[in-house]
Order: sequence, then structure tokens, then C-alpha cells
Amino acid sequence: MDARERTWATYELKPVDHLIRREFYIWGEAYERWKKEGMPAGADYDYNRLFGFDPGGVVSICRLGWCEPAFCPAIKPTVLETGDDYEIVRDEAGRVVRFFKGRRHGFMPTYLKHAVTCEKDWQEGVLPLLNPKTPQRWEGADKEIETLKDASRDNYMVSLNGIGAYMYLRALVGPEEICYMFVDDPGLIHKMMQAWLDLADAVSAFFQKYVAIDKIFFGEDICYNHGLLISPDMVRRFIFPYYRQLVININSRQARPLKFFEVDTDGNCDEVIDLYREVGMNVMSPFEVAAGNDVVAIARKYPDLVMSGGIDKRVLADGPEAIDNYLGKVIPFMVKRGGYIPTCDHGVPDNVSYASYMHYRKRIMELDH
Repeated sequence: MDARERTWATYELKPVDHLIRREFYIWGEAYERWKKEGMPAGADYDYNRLFGFDPGGVVSICRLGWCEPAFCPAIKPTVLETGDDYEIVRDEAGRVVRFFKGRRHGFMPTYLKHAVTCEKDWQEGVLPLLNPKTPQRWEGADKEIETLKDASRDNYMVSLNGIGAYMYLRALVGPEEICYMFVDDPGLIHKMMQAWLDLADAVSAFFQKYVAIDKIFFGEDICYNHGLLISPDMVRRFIFPYYRQLVININSRQARPLKFFEVDTDGNCDEVIDLYREVGMNVMSPFEVAAGNDVVAIARKYPDLVMSGGIDKRVLADGPEAIDNYLGKVIPFMVKRGGYIPTCDHGVPDNVSYASYMHYRKRIMELDH
């Protein structure tokens, strides 16, 4: 099988020659450590070959943000204050954030202020940055269109990727503050969600003039370690109507319907699976193990759910024996079950040695077929 055939078969829950070989992502700090431990280095070095990663079988439209909204013009992060061990930064989402100096991973930053605290913030500071008609938003589109057309002709899956509705609200307002706003100012929530829909619809419509969209993929992060951050009723009231409308609009513009709806959320996703299946979700990632997710148990319960992730990144730091024991419990079952892409349950951190990561890659490729 080539990467395209393997991708379609995986998503369609059909047999494959081996599970798709890729990674969720690897921290830059991990790469720096690995270079010191003997990993080959160089701007032109083929790390995909080193780690045994497959070529991609999906081509993505990525003009809708991911963890932050797709502001245009973009907000350039600015350091507002520097202390002995911290920096206060206005980030790309317009938030004022306190970080440890020189470090952006491995801890939860302190959010001091979010971009939207009231209607005035929204109307004057944020809504103009989400305007689909801003000419700058479409820079480079000609080259992207040609890439998408070529990929679609060659049977690559076309995915519309973007910030999910909850992640968008959370980024603009804050995870605690948004809970109050759902009750205190639902009208403002709906205005913000209409802007989310308008932009997502404009981007999808623009590219659908040239290709059909096979999949939508949203970064959602709607969970913590015990479940949903907001109630199912709030999800149904403030999020699902906009997801449903986007799907309706996309399907109205192409001959074949969307096939896949993927949601990426950290935290414990038990409540999310049944809930989001109400709007057609049939693919999910990354199943954070520390939050209580067990991909084997979830795979048994939902045999028709395509799954990506679920390899406990903490185990990779424990060495070869722990890695072998863990993979032996997960990979053989998931190979037999199908519809699974093994990756770490989040970014590979810098407490994982180069030797351990290479052992992990070698062992997983011995088991994945």
C-alpha cells in the first residue's frame, strides 16, 4: 500500500499492510536533547526516514487557526514585562500571559487577561480580525489551490482543519470566564459563534470551488482530567448548531458528502464521544492516558470510531522494558481491530531520551502489522 491507500483504508476501517506511522508532534526541546545524545542533525536531514514515519496521505486546508483563532492581520506576540524568572507576553490570541522565562512547554501558563471581556472588546478589538473579506487573508491562495487540485486528483484525502468552536471561545474569553458568559451574556456567545461559522464557511467555500472536502478536523480541547469543561446542554446550545450548519453548507457545495468529522481534545473524553457523535464525529484524537483514557477499552466500546493517539508519552521516559510491556498491551489488539493510528497522546517531551524514542519507534514498527 502507498500512503494514500493506507490512509483511506484506515479511515474506512479496512485492513492495512501496517498501521500509519507518524507522530503527534515532538517538542523542539526534545530535538535539542537528542542532538546532544547522538541524533543526526542538519537542516536537510530526513527525520521522517530516521523515525520511520510514512509520507502523508492527507492534504490539509489550514486557514482557520488551531489552538488560537485565525486572526488577520495576525497579532505579533509582544513581551510586555520581564522579571528574573518570568515574562508577561501579549500572545497571538490577544491574551496577556505569564510564562517562565525562556520556556513555553511543560507547564500551564498563567492567563492574566483574555481578548474578550465584554461586547466592546468583541466589536472593536476582535471581530475585525475575523473578517473573511480581508484581502490579506487570501495571500498565497493560488499556490495552495494548485497543490490541493494535484493532491485531490492523486487521491489524497482533503481535510479542512481549524480551531474548534469551544477552543475558539475558550481562547477568546478564557475557560472559567466563558462559563459565566454562557449564562450572563448568551447573546454575545452567539455573535462570536456566528463569526466563527462565517469564517469557516468562507474558507471552505473558497477552496470548494476547486476540490471536494473529505474531512473536517477541529482542535477542540473541551475536556479536563475528569470530563467535559462545560455541560452537554451548553455544548448542544452554543456549539452544535454551528457545526451542523457548517456541515450542511459544505455538503451543499459538493457532489459527495463529507466522510469524516475529527475532533481533537485533551483530557478525559468519555463524555465527548457519544455527545459529539450527535453531530457526526467519527474520528477522534489523541486520547491522553494521564487523564484516564484507555484506547483499547474505548476501541472495544466504539468499534466504528477511527482513533489516533493513546500511547502514553510518560512510558517513553521509562526505558525499553516499560515501552515493550506497554506496546504489547495496545498495538496487537489495535492492529486486529483496525481504524487506528498509533501516536503519543500529546507531544513527545524532553524527558524522553533519544535511545528510548528510537527503541519505541523500532518496537512499534515490529508490532504494527
